[in-house]
Amino acid sequence: MREKILEKIKQFDTIIIHRHVRPDPDAYGSQGGLAEIIKHSFPEKNVYIVGENEETLEYLNIMDEVSDELFLDALVIVCDTANRERICDNRYQMGKYVIKIDHHPNEDPYGDLNWVDTSASSTSEMIYEWFLFGKQRGLVLTTEAARLLYAGIVGDTGRFLYASTTTKTFRYASELIEYPFSRTKLHDEMYEMPENLVKLEGFILQQFEKDADGLGKVIISKEQMASYRLRPAEVSLLVSVLGKVKGIVAWVFFIEEDEQIRVRLRSKGPIVNEVAKKYNGGGHPLAAGATIYSWEEVDSVMNDLREAVQKYTTRG
Repeated sequence: MREKILEKIKQFDTIIIHRHVRPDPDAYGSQGGLAEIIKHSFPEKNVYIVGENEETLEYLNIMDEVSDELFLDALVIVCDTANRERICDNRYQMGKYVIKIDHHPNEDPYGDLNWVDTSASSTSEMIYEWFLFGKQRGLVLTTEAARLLYAGIVGDTGRFLYASTTTKTFRYASELIEYPFSRTKLHDEMYEMPENLVKLEGFILQQFEKDADGLGKVIISKEQMASYRLRPAEVSLLVSVLGKVKGIVAWVFFIEEDEQIRVRLRSKGPIVNEVAKKYNGGGHPLAAGATIYSWEEVDSVMNDLREAVQKYTTRG
């Protein structure tokens, strides 16, 4: 598969790289890291990264502006995106050939070529693995590519705390930090929070609910976000905060937007992506997202999540 991807890249003069909506560091890291590798390995090619800019991730990259015409003869590569509905910028369909590179369950094998590895900690890890495969074939990894891929790995492993972190993940990370970018600066950019977000974190830790099954719940309304001068994307940065609470087995954030409510599911063991699939979503077994359209659906989500928690605890 890695050989096929390299051969396709060699065949096209224009390459446009996408990632998912509401991006995280792995989306930006894999997209930008891959673009950097291709640009410096094949300087004659035109390589672009597309999608809406996310203010909280501008320390990683700024997206390119690309005309519709450029897509017509382009190779399109979509990174870190499980299903086509979540691809940021629907013009990916206009590409001449589409490649999917992802580490989520491959339940929507869109595109002409799929490279999916659910054992990988992140798509950024996969991109670095692809570089290692092609290193003797002319692929070049710059310091900027190393910075982006390292950020993606750190982000999707929760700073190497999640179960998806493997010995290979640590080995790749150790090789990436041999490049001369500042890890201190990058970590600060990734994890320092503005004062208003820290205050919301304090509010969440005071107000979250936890039931006898170890199921946690947080509801953030539009009015609460407005009072803290925050956007939904910024609030989502706090979803992992309940992981430090003793006794919580799984938890969910309900974050209100204009016409929908984002559902962020996290777990220390129970399978939550099956719950997400019932509500227009999906993701990893222990970290998933979904969407509901009224507060009346909250109880239904909680009941399904509680069932998943009870099934997990019963199995012991």
